[in-house]
Amino acid sequence: MRTLAALLALALLAGCESLSYYGQAIGGHFKLLSAARPIDSWLADPATSSELKERLESARRIREYATRELHLPDNASYTAYADLGRRFAVYNVFAAPKFSVEPKAECFPITGCVAYRGFFSEKDALRHAERLRAEGYDVYVGGILAYSTLGWFDDPLLSTFIRYPESQVARLVFHELAHQVVYAKNDTTFNESFAVVVEEEGVRRWLDSEGRAAELAAFQAAQARKRELAARIKETRERLKHIYAMQLSPEAMLEQKKGEFDRLHAAFPGIVPAEPNNAFLVSIALYNELVPAFERVLAESGNLDAFYDRARKLAASGRAERDAVLARAPN
Repeated sequence: MRTLAALLALALLAGCESLSYYGQAIGGHFKLLSAARPIDSWLADPATSSELKERLESARRIREYATRELHLPDNASYTAYADLGRRFAVYNVFAAPKFSVEPKAECFPITGCVAYRGFFSEKDALRHAERLRAEGYDVYVGGILAYSTLGWFDDPLLSTFIRYPESQVARLVFHELAHQVVYAKNDTTFNESFAVVVEEEGVRRWLDSEGRAAELAAFQAAQARKRELAARIKETRERLKHIYAMQLSPEAMLEQKKGEFDRLHAAFPGIVPAEPNNAFLVSIALYNELVPAFERVLAESGNLDAFYDRARKLAASGRAERDAVLARAPN
């Protein structure tokens, strides 16, 4: 009964409204869990390649570091591994009105609202995206390497990210474990920004502790590029918010909207889609909007345990109080 209740909660977490959505959420996650085996089992299996064994050994050291040094949850999460046979764990569908930079919320009991809807099947995600486009929404579908069940289940390591560079594996493990530490209902940006700060601080400490200066420099350079994109996204969203608030004709707004995206695409080719899309902006902003604020809170806290405590209190406070505290962070 506990497993069934947790599966139903997972379906709600993904943002379901229909029995078919419940079915794909429960079935998809159950299939993922069924594919998972303890790391020791994979290491003892003669059929496991030497490369995968090396990756799993590394992931186990990362997991141990997460508990020992970062004080992230000490449980069975990321102590097993599952080969999914596909590129992404889930596919998230983000949507926003044509003339708004605010996301379409997906709301449900228990876990509240999130700014996307997740699917285990790419086909199902694309079908849902088409329905939203037909309703007039801007839509963006993003493949996700890993996700958290917030401690309801022992989330496994996945084939979708295990062969990435070690710093990226560490980043994902630290990020997903951070979601088990703090979760604010109805506030995706708060949750994701908090986890991003934990992952970056965790990778910095881990690589520094191992004396891997070159890898740390490469990681920080990659993160700096992400920050640059996030800053430009924030600027673009602010300008578009102003444009959408003006008393312009739809044609005029579309023209100005296209101009904003043309400039953004030129600055980040290969990352920003060429077609104007408010939902893409949402998908980036959710993970970065409050990162500077949480970095300030971390610096003020002095250590990770105090930082986690402050974040928990913020998560438990009212939205207005939480926003007021975080608004004191530098832009």
